[in-house]
Amino acid sequence: MTQGLERRYGQHHLHFITCSCHDRLPFLRTASARDLFLKILGEVRDRRQFALVGHVVMPEHFHLLMGEPSIGIPSTAMQVLKQRVSKSLGSGAYRRFWQPRFYDFNVWSTKKRNEKLYYIHFNPVKRGLVENPALWPWSSFRFYRYGEAGLCTPNPPAW
Repeated sequence: MTQGLERRYGQHHLHFITCSCHDRLPFLRTASARDLFLKILGEVRDRRQFALVGHVVMPEHFHLLMGEPSIGIPSTAMQVLKQRVSKSLGSGAYRRFWQPRFYDFNVWSTKKRNEKLYYIHFNPVKRGLVENPALWPWSSFRFYRYGEAGLCTPNPPAW
C-alpha cells in the first residue's frame, strides 16, 4: 500500500508534484488534452485555494509546484485533479488513466523553488519536444519570462 511513503504537510512548504499516466502512456499527447488538463487544474486550484507557482504538462506526465491548499491537503487536491482529468479524457481500452501514486517533494527555500521551476520549464527541452521552453505553451515559463497569462496562470505567493 503506502509503505515507505511519507508526506509532510502543514509546514507551509511548497510541494513539487510529479504524476504519471498509467504505464507512462501518452494520454496527454494532444494539444487539446493538455489544454483541458490546464483548464481543470485552474478550476481545482481555485476551488481548493492553493498557490500554483509553476507547472508543465507533458505527453505522459505533469509537474506542479504548488502551495498547500486552504481546503484539504495536497493529496486531496491531486486526487480531485486526477479524477476530473481521467473522467474528461479517459476512454478506450485502458481502464486506468493515472499511476496510483504521485511524487511529492517539499520545497522550503528560494534556492530549491528556483531549481524546481527550472526543471519544470526545461523538461520539454530535455525531452526533445521543443528547442526553447518558450515554445511549449503548456508550462508556466511564458508567465515568468514574458508576464503572459495562459490557460492556467500561476498565482505564486510572495516570498
